[in-house]
Amino acid sequence: MTKYARRRALVAGEATGIGLAIAKRLVEGGATVLLTARTEEERAHAVAELGSTARVVTPSAVEAALTGDGATAFGGVDLLFADAVPTARPLLPHLKDGGAIVLTAPTPCPDTVRAFAAELASRGIRVNAVAPGCIEAPGAGAVPLPPLGRLGAAEEVARAALFLATEATFTTGARLPVDGGLGRP
Repeated sequence: MTKYARRRALVAGEATGIGLAIAKRLVEGGATVLLTARTEEERAHAVAELGSTARVVTPSAVEAALTGDGATAFGGVDLLFADAVPTARPLLPHLKDGGAIVLTAPTPCPDTVRAFAAELASRGIRVNAVAPGCIEAPGAGAVPLPPLGRLGAAEEVARAALFLATEATFTTGARLPVDGGLGRP
């Protein structure tokens, strides 16, 4: 599949769960992916899951990976997936005009998403957020089930994030709950 061919994506802030699920779908779709992973164990797991088509680096090595010399430079980014605005903000110089940012933290404040979107609108950069809730996580304790009666999967959040990044081209400043109806009365 080449749905994301010729796209360069950076997935920053989480190399497990949702972040890894996003990176997998991007790689499967033909994107060039740079993923950050905090620990050696996370890096090894991500490399095993993604193969050689993705680069996995520590958060402190992102700048060097983006601006490295010659063939080692990742280059400009079309799509940025970050857990929060403070993670995304230092990466803005590497995001191409007309690109997209999707925030993936469970509780992105709607006002923060809208303000960040307004700030970047002049560059044609769309900013949206997914708000995951009740997502299966290894080692997590029992949680009340949402109205849909089951826990969600990281893959379901990844699909929503990729929709906002690549298909919702006239959407910015939106926060999409992916929580099985938990946020509804």
